[in-house]
Amino acid sequence: MKSPDKNKSLLGIFILLGAILGSIAGEILGSSFTKLSFLKTAYKVGTTSPLNLDLKVLNLAIGLNFDINIMTIMGIVLAIILYRK
Repeated sequence: MKSPDKNKSLLGIFILLGAILGSIAGEILGSSFTKLSFLKTAYKVGTTSPLNLDLKVLNLAIGLNFDINIMTIMGIVLAIILYRK
């Protein structure tokens, strides 16, 4: 029997790969076919500028951005479906 932690990490890997492959597929399809150019449109979600924390010895810059398109979401959904099987 698999441990729950291993299942969660495997699901995370599936979701990450689904998002990456979905984004790549959206870029390729959007660039190749003019009628599918909407698949290439990405929406930015995240911080506009990173949070800077200056500790005199160490300077931390923390920020997180996502570029999400329709194929990214479809890739994530497909990855979850494949994980459940």
